[in-house]
Amino acid sequence: MTLIDLLGLLLIAGICGAIGQAISGYSHGGCLAAIAIGFIGALIGVWLARTLALPEWLPMRFGATRFPIVWAIVGSAVFVAVIGMFARTRRW
Repeated sequence: MTLIDLLGLLLIAGICGAIGQAISGYSHGGCLAAIAIGFIGALIGVWLARTLALPEWLPMRFGATRFPIVWAIVGSAVFVAVIGMFARTRRW
């Protein structure tokens, strides 16, 4: 993997993480948090797709690495929604 492939992968992961945060409605953190959420969302999304035997939609290839765009967004939204449920403070 070259440096350009890595930068492209980070950019796409950041965009997917930001979209996942926008869908779930909970945003806490900046650009680095969106990149991390994009990668974690890709792991969760791919696991969910394999568990449910769903196809991989819209994968992008960076060198030898494939990054599933749709499942990264879905996984990011699920991950951020779970974080948002536990992180919100409740007032009585």
